Amino acid sequence: MSESRPNLPVGGVPLMFGGQPLNDDRARRMRWTATGILAAMAVLFFTTHGLLGQHPAWGYVNAFAEAAMVGGLADWFAVTALFRHPLGIPIPHTAIIPMNKDRIADTMAQFLQENFLTPAVVARRMAGMNVARAVGDFLVGAPKEIGSDADDTGADNNDPANIDADGPDARARITGGAAELLAEVLESLDPDRLGNQVRSGLGAQLGKIDMSPLVGRMLESAMADRRHLPLIDGFVRWAGLTLEDNEDTIRNIIHERVNGVLRWAGLDKTISGNVLDGLYKLLAEVLVDPDHPLRSKVEEGLEKLAHDLQHDPETRERVEEMKRDLIENPAVAEWWMGVWERIRQSLIRRAREPDTGLGTEMRKGLADLGGALKQDERLQLQINRFARRTLVGIATRYGGEIVTLVSETVKRWDATTITGRIENAVGRDLQFIRINGTLVGGLVGMTLHFITSLM
Repeated sequence: MSESRPNLPVGGVPLMFGGQPLNDDRARRMRWTATGILAAMAVLFFTTHGLLGQHPAWGYVNAFAEAAMVGGLADWFAVTALFRHPLGIPIPHTAIIPMNKDRIADTMAQFLQENFLTPAVVARRMAGMNVARAVGDFLVGAPKEIGSDADDTGADNNDPANIDADGPDARARITGGAAELLAEVLESLDPDRLGNQVRSGLGAQLGKIDMSPLVGRMLESAMADRRHLPLIDGFVRWAGLTLEDNEDTIRNIIHERVNGVLRWAGLDKTISGNVLDGLYKLLAEVLVDPDHPLRSKVEEGLEKLAHDLQHDPETRERVEEMKRDLIENPAVAEWWMGVWERIRQSLIRRAREPDTGLGTEMRKGLADLGGALKQDERLQLQINRFARRTLVGIATRYGGEIVTLVSETVKRWDATTITGRIENAVGRDLQFIRINGTLVGGLVGMTLHFITSLM
């Protein structure tokens, strides 16, 4: 077999086989070993040929060497013929892989489609998989439920490399990368344009919502649960504090409104004091008496408002008009842009904080999601059904395009590339075939020599 070609990268990544990068040195050593054994058999054959009459044992050695040499040469020819013309001679039916590259590509694509990308196969494979539970285990960080330290792939779960690849560090990289991606997206987009788009989206959604019945039902529900009482109490207390802060203003108003005789007699101060005392007394009575008539009037007014918000066309139209005016108000738009910019800057800042930012919150959120996926069987059923239907749909719609992509990609490879990749993948095993052929051929030759010596 001629010299092996260098390991060819795929997209800048070394070609992988069996989880390890292919190593040309190992294949080269095996090739030289097989060739060395073949050469040793040739030397042994010619050396023992002149010693056949000296002792019967030399006949066995010579027969072993002869058959081993023939077997080794035959296997060398067979192995070499897979990848190139032996000794550069264009013998028919040699260089099989380079000469049949396109047929190999079509066969690979057909095998992929028939065994992996048909809807029935995808559905059958997915039926026995609990995708949601697997995702939940990953997000929570649960250990693999395997009876030994090695999983079914033979990988040691206690190996730091394996733990790092499927553990907290991997989840930290996922969430950290997602947070950094979010920060970069928020920085790269025009903040004004993005803010206007968000505002327009919110405005469009608010425009579709009929606010009046919604507010009416909320008010009606609050009154039914007596949740409006603290609001009334709060309003009464606010009115009392406001009255206290504006006593001088009220006294001045009363002083200006009364006639000159009352002012000259000083009765204006008495009147203003009585008015303020009466207001304080009224507010105190309303506050301490849950059955006060003024409370009843307020509740009647709230009940009427809740009814009108839901059933009165004029009230509903007024509320909708107020909503439209609010959405279209430039002051509201300017206020929203300020709020949005603060939100955007806060998100960027928190996404870039390594320990206390969005990454930590996302990890906590993912862990909570993972716990739900592990424990909620109904959620698992829904997600598994969705995953199965999605993959079946992808196989149905795009299965043909996927296998066409595989076929066309292999066809675009030149013969040297595909030969080198296949040879690097299986070349070492092929050299074992040569070695086995040499040794087995020698044993067969020695056996035949033994049989013929008995005849």
